[in-house]
Formats: sequence, C-alpha cells, structure tokens
Amino acid sequence: MNSGTAADYPRLFSPLKLGPLRLKNRLMMGSMHTRLEEEPNGFERLAAFYGERAKGGVGLIVTGGFSPNHDGCLGQDGPRFDSADDIPGHREIVDAVHQHGSRILMQILHTGRYRKFPDAVGPSPIQAPINRYLPREMSAAEIEQTISDYVECAALAQQAGYDGVEVMGSEGYLVNQFIVSHTNHRTDEWGGSYENRIRFPLEILRRTRQRVGKDFVIMYRISVLDLLEDGSSWDEIAALARATEAAGVDLLNTGIGWHEARIPTIAHMVPRGSFAWTAEKLKREVAIPVVASNRINTPELAEQLVADGSCDLVSMARPMLADPEFANKAKSGRADEINTCIACNQACLDFIFSDRVATCLVNPRACHETEPEPQRTTRPQRVAVIGAGPAGLAAAVQAAKLGHQVTLFEAADKIGGQLNMARIVPGKSEFDETLRYYRRQLQLHKVDVRTGVRVSADELIGQQFDRVLLATGVVPRAVNVPGSDHPSVMSYTELLTGQRQAGARVAIMGAGGIGFDVAEYLLGNPAGHTAEAADFLREWAVDSAYHNRGGLAAVLPKPAKSREITLLQRSPGKPGGRLGVSTGWIHRTELRRRGVEMLGRVVYQKIDDDGLHITVDGEPRLLEVDTVVICVGQEPQRELEDALTRAGVAVTLVGGADQAAGLDALRAIAQGMRVAAAI
Repeated sequence: MNSGTAADYPRLFSPLKLGPLRLKNRLMMGSMHTRLEEEPNGFERLAAFYGERAKGGVGLIVTGGFSPNHDGCLGQDGPRFDSADDIPGHREIVDAVHQHGSRILMQILHTGRYRKFPDAVGPSPIQAPINRYLPREMSAAEIEQTISDYVECAALAQQAGYDGVEVMGSEGYLVNQFIVSHTNHRTDEWGGSYENRIRFPLEILRRTRQRVGKDFVIMYRISVLDLLEDGSSWDEIAALARATEAAGVDLLNTGIGWHEARIPTIAHMVPRGSFAWTAEKLKREVAIPVVASNRINTPELAEQLVADGSCDLVSMARPMLADPEFANKAKSGRADEINTCIACNQACLDFIFSDRVATCLVNPRACHETEPEPQRTTRPQRVAVIGAGPAGLAAAVQAAKLGHQVTLFEAADKIGGQLNMARIVPGKSEFDETLRYYRRQLQLHKVDVRTGVRVSADELIGQQFDRVLLATGVVPRAVNVPGSDHPSVMSYTELLTGQRQAGARVAIMGAGGIGFDVAEYLLGNPAGHTAEAADFLREWAVDSAYHNRGGLAAVLPKPAKSREITLLQRSPGKPGGRLGVSTGWIHRTELRRRGVEMLGRVVYQKIDDDGLHITVDGEPRLLEVDTVVICVGQEPQRELEDALTRAGVAVTLVGGADQAAGLDALRAIAQGMRVAAAI
C-alpha cells in the first residue's frame, strides 16, 4: 500500500450528488450488525461507534438492520424501529454522524425465514437450511401490513433525522425470499410470475417514496448474485433494477450471495474485488448511482473501481471496523498507516454468530468506543518487549504511544512471529497488511527494534529495564507416540518455515486450525487462493457470464490433486469442528473437494518405515505416508521468566507465552494492548 494523498485518489475523494444530498467522497461504510443494537445502552454505544467513523472521514454510513416489526427480528429482542419512543435514541446516532459532515442511512431489514425463534414468516413455508424453524406462509393481509410497516419505519427514520433508508433486498432476507422461485411458491398476486414476485419490494419502495417525499434518500440493496439454485436470472435482476429506479430509488447497493449459499463471498480466501464486476454490470442497466461491495479493503482498489466506471461508490463495512480513520488517512497521505481489514471474520461475524458484541482482531477497540481511552503517561518507563509476534507488536506500539521508552527484541531477522507462517498459507496473504501496519507504527512511535537478537536474562537485567513484557510465543507440542523421532516426522514449524520439505503422501496429526493450514499449504495455491478473481470464481463455480440462474456454473470443476493428504484427530466429531463459525465450512469444503481424507476417533499406534499405524473406531489401519506433520498444539515459551523474576524485574507474560492454546492472534493483540495500557 502506498502513502498517497487525495490527489492520488481523485475519483474516490470527489463529491457525489445523491438525490437531495451531496456526499463529500465515494466511500460508504456498509451495513453490518454489531449487537450493540441489543445492548442496554445501545444507542449511546452506536452513536459513539458511528460518530468515530464519521470523524474518520467516510462520506456515507449505513446502520445495521432495524426491523419494521417484531416478525422481522432475527432474535427475540432484535433491533426494530416501530415506535416513536425510539426516535430520541436514533437522533443521538444521527447527530453524532452529522456533526462531522458525514451522511447516514438507516437500513430496514426483515429477516423472514431466517428469524432465529419460533413463528418465523415467509412467502411460502420453506425452511432455510441454516435455520431450524419452519416459516409459516404469510397471508395477503399480513403482506399488506408488512408493507405498511416498512413505510412507517422509513417515516420514523425520517423523523429521527436520518438522511435516508436502505431497504434490504438481498442476502436471502424476506424481500429476497419473495423475489426468487426458490422460496416463493405462491399462486396468488404475490407469487408465480416474476412480475408478481417483485411486487413486494416495488410496493414497499413506491409507497415509501410517496410517504417521505423527494428530499429523503432511498437506497435499495439488490441481490445481483443469489448463488443458489432457482435464483434470479440476470435479465430478471436488470428488470428489477430498472423498476426500482422508476419507483423512486436514488441509489442501488449490490448484495452478493444468500447466507445459506455455499460459496465464500467475504472471507479471507476471497480475492479482493472478486464481485465488483456485478456492480459494473448493473451500472449499465440504470441511470442512478451504483455501489460496489464485498472484499474491497484498500483505497487503491476503491479508487480503481470508481475511476474505471465499475461503480459510483464503494462499500466498506469491516474495513471501517478495522480502522475508523480509513478515509482521513488515505486523503492526507497516510494510507500506509491504515490498519487494514484482513477478512478473518474472527471477531466480527464469528462473535455475532455466538451472541457476542462484535469487535475486530486488528482493532480491539472497535465497538468499545464508549470505554475510556488509555491516557499518555506522566511517568515514562523503560520497557523491554521480548518477541515481535502479534502480542509483542501490539504491546510495543501501545506502550510507545502512551509515552514509554520501548525496546523490542526479536530473535528472528524480521518481525511477525507466527504471523510469518500464517501469511504463507494460501488465502492468508492479508496478514502482510498487518505486518506492514505494525512496521509503520513501530517507526512512527520510535520503538527501538532489534531483530536477529536472542536476548538473555542477564542482558535484560543489565540494561535495567523497569518492566519486561515476555511475548516469546509458543513452541510446537511433541507427541508421545513410538517412532515420533522417525526421519519422516516433522513439526508444523519446520514445514512452514521451509526447514524441511514434505513428500507426496502426508499424514497430519491434529485437525485444528494449524492442521487445516498445513493441509492447504501442502496442496499449494489452488485457483481459489490466487490474487485473480477470475480464477477464484472458476474454482468455486460462479458463473460470471450469467448463463445460469443464481449465477451458478452448471458443473463444479474438479481441482487437480497435488498430494495425498490425511487429516487426523483423536476426538470424535467432524474434523475442524472448532474452526470459525463463518469460515470453518469453507475450509472443510475445499479440503474435501481436493481429496483430503479426514478422520476422527483416531488412536496413534506407532510410526515406522511403513508409515503411520493407527486405529479408527478400534479398527487398525496403516497410512503408507512419506511424511507425518505434527500439529497437536503448542507449549508456552517462558525460559526467561524465572531468572528475571528472581532478579526482581517486573515481568508480564503476553500472548502465547501466557496462554498457548491455539495460535490466537485475536487474543494476543487484545492482550498486548491491554497489558501495555496498564503499565
């Protein structure tokens, strides 16, 4: 990433006339649910959250979804706006955004059959594969009432001071459910022909425009790529886009994939800008502005998309979670200081799916803006940080920001620690951006960085540091299996650091995150993990030519098999069961498609010249492999702790040195920042 100024992004930082509004730039913070909406002090926290992004310079913000009625809520106490009693709370959000010159739309979202509690509704009684509740079919009267509820919700948003609303018509929610025959089997005036199926969104839009007048923005999020069978054809999508424009829509936002679709759309293995072509295709159909979305996380890519005419605005939701100052940094020549979203999903989507308030792996302050910020110290200390992995980097930068004199020691010849192994795994190259960010922060805050130095306890004691933060990380855990010293056996660190090479037939002991990473590394760079969007789309059978409904290719290509790999775990259950909720299925699907055998309930017997001897559910089996890679966990690396403690040095363990369970960059970065703030 370069460090250009607004002059380097002339189209991105040009104004845009949007209905009655004039946006100061083409950057939009797209809608994302945070669960702040359900917190007791939710409006206060949302105001601080959105206010900080507005202060960061983004032109347009779209809130998380608010339902127009109780039926549309995702959870029993989900956010909805159906009463004037909530206007003061929403006004707090609006005022926090407007004071910084940004504009804000409120998203109206009805979940339909995705609702996570009983009595869900939908156009037809067809159960979603990601929901245990069967929806009941809405009556004609209920449909009319729901349309009225949408209109009333928009009117309430207008009274609260919002600049407009986004009507959520994609990702498989209620509006989308009416549109496609996959979920709409009705035979009345709300089903059957395409004209009947799109009547529901069009009535919402027409009546809303009539109610709010012309000086209020209506954005419609249109599903341009359903990615499921019996989804919309391109001709239908184009017809709907033109009809929404005629109904009074000011702006079209592009939605990609239903939540139940089995194709990744926003995870880290999706190349940047893979779905921007849909916005370009849509733009040819209408005269109103169009928004590009999904896996756009740098100002360079955003500028390119606007400049080449692919879109009029660029939606970035999680990138604004990762760095609220994204826009200001790009505009003022500090793009190299942007804390880039790495699309890991670990603290945003995975937290949401586990009923926790969202935050961000690379920015743990996200969604905690009402908490007091650490203050610069009045008593600077000499702080040594040992280890430049994620915990050590976060601690060193935070301590230096707060005014301490920080020396960072790293035994390797470069910073990064375990991140340097993660970044070479196919699909995880976004960690390069995290390392770039920290290199720049270390420089900005004048941290004394000493790489290639394995510092001893005596040296640390001799330099009289006031405090030592041990972020020395982990070492791979050994296995107690006969033959574990066989020449065919290696640790995952030996493999990923290039110290040793694997053969053509490999057994991986351990099916956690590291085991899956090793399997993907050994399979090489499949098409889906290159920087080329076209290769990714072909790998996952997305029909970018739109010959087929829903944008699905007729035949899923069979990837080449570069190695024979068996992934093993001792525990019962499916291998990879503890991977991220939003990404685990992707990893399992990909390895399965590429011929990786996954076994649970394994007992390891021995390793010898014949291979790895195991039993599976009590049945003996020999895996005739050339290589056995050990991925059975880690142990904390703490060899400096005792000597320093005995010498009276204040020592704090951070990251893997403190807790070695998993390679958890999320926990490491948050803890590193917290420990440094407490000095």
